[in-house]
Amino acid sequence: MRGLFPFGESVAGYDVPVLNEREVRASAGILFMFALVSFMNAWLNGDFRFTRVFVVAFLIDFTIRIFINPRYAPSLIIGRFAVRWQAPEYVGAPQKRFAWAIGWVLALVMLYLVVIERVIGPLNLFVCVACLILLFFETAFGICLGCKIYNLFSRDTARHCPGGVCEIRQPLRVGPLQIGVTALFFAALVGAGQILLNDPRDLDFLAKSAAQTATGGASETTPDGDCTPPDWAVAMGHGEIWKLHHNCK
Repeated sequence: MRGLFPFGESVAGYDVPVLNEREVRASAGILFMFALVSFMNAWLNGDFRFTRVFVVAFLIDFTIRIFINPRYAPSLIIGRFAVRWQAPEYVGAPQKRFAWAIGWVLALVMLYLVVIERVIGPLNLFVCVACLILLFFETAFGICLGCKIYNLFSRDTARHCPGGVCEIRQPLRVGPLQIGVTALFFAALVGAGQILLNDPRDLDFLAKSAAQTATGGASETTPDGDCTPPDWAVAMGHGEIWKLHHNCK
């Protein structure tokens, strides 16, 4: 049983249990992709079925990670398979467990709100966005926001952090030339956006689409002619978008 339930791996040269950061980031990327798809499906279409399935899957995965063994969490297994040819980058397991506990609590909240009570509103939006931010920072930048919170509550500071951030005291320098190139990029992007977003051909197409929608009426998608958005759409601030999607504008 000792080999089944310990959290993290014992690796020579590390004084605390560790996890492979590469497979953790791969797992975060997988979860982020499905979380984003389910969120956008709910946000744009008002369909929360996929969100409910994802919440259940997320909760099961994190329950296995925290209370059994990360080695048997499905998303981490897939992540390990995806990066199996990459050299491991070991990071401290204690802070990861704390960070995953935050995700587990958020999943519990979503289970109650979305799956059990079918509550739809701003609180759901806040929890979903929080999960997406945590997953995005983990997979895109290798920054574990939950691990940073860990240092505020633990007597032992996090050790063996991704990229050696716990040991680095002098951050990498971003020079003026690099800042200038980045600013120039965004300035050029704004200029290109002004041209592309105001292309007469696109404006004509949008005008024709609006005219067709107006002549077709709302009866195509709302047979009773009712263009009053449902309560869940209003609660999420989604009323006008709901009208647009149902040809009510």
